[in-house]
Amino acid sequence: CFQLYGYCYQDSNDIPDTLTTITELGSPLEMIQLLQTSWEDRFRICLSLVRLLHYLAHSPLGSVTLLDFRPRQFVIVDGELKVTDLDDASIEESSCTSNSDCFMEFPARNFTLPCSVEGRCQSMNEKRNLYNAYRFFFTYLLPHSAPSSLRPLLDKIVNATGNHNKHGNAKYLALELSPSPSVNSEFTQKCVKSANTQYRRVPEAFIPDENYRCWPSYHHKGCLLSVFDVNEAIEICDSYSQCKAFVLTNQTTWTGRQLVFFKMASNHIVPDPDKITYVKVTD
Repeated sequence: CFQLYGYCYQDSNDIPDTLTTITELGSPLEMIQLLQTSWEDRFRICLSLVRLLHYLAHSPLGSVTLLDFRPRQFVIVDGELKVTDLDDASIEESSCTSNSDCFMEFPARNFTLPCSVEGRCQSMNEKRNLYNAYRFFFTYLLPHSAPSSLRPLLDKIVNATGNHNKHGNAKYLALELSPSPSVNSEFTQKCVKSANTQYRRVPEAFIPDENYRCWPSYHHKGCLLSVFDVNEAIEICDSYSQCKAFVLTNQTTWTGRQLVFFKMASNHIVPDPDKITYVKVTD
């Protein structure tokens, strides 16, 4: 949830007992922009949402549901998703006398949960949050351009939240994804494919111009991608006909992958102690 930095009570003539809060600043959630970002960043957002779902399901107050669970209730802070509006949060699990009382209705499908011996609908708050996370976030952000080796895991997660099967709970998702050895190995795997193209290494050098656009890119005016090592950067450069050089930076993504600029020429190289340039050798 949002980080609370402070709060104060004050009385006014119009509204008595006014509460003012000071919280961290986040960026509004724009789904169209998220779909244009790298899968690695989209996965990080989904991972932070999974952690939030797990906390809500096991909070000190009990299981909490967000009755107004929509993208506009969330913001992005340092690449992670955080909920900002808790006005519609509830800790009340619905009472019941039979399973038919535990009916959940959504626009695309409906669910009926079991009624416990205590007369409460089992895990209704958690299930509501999970299905809303599926229909607003997971179904859009997880499968799109995901690494092929992770698709079985992602399909299992999407099915678990969308169908409420035996894995449809926040604890299962948290265990599968946080921490995630399979995901980390995918992000850090070494490219073993050999490259036929030769590259000349130029240490402490940078190409300031000669940009071209690619998708997905961490830079909207150039081609900035994450790689495991030089071999993977060579493979990417070889896959683009306009790529004639690339620059290794000293910046990394949240998973530890190195950020690399890909360039369409190397006519102007300038000194830079924090970068290494590789120029394609032509016959």
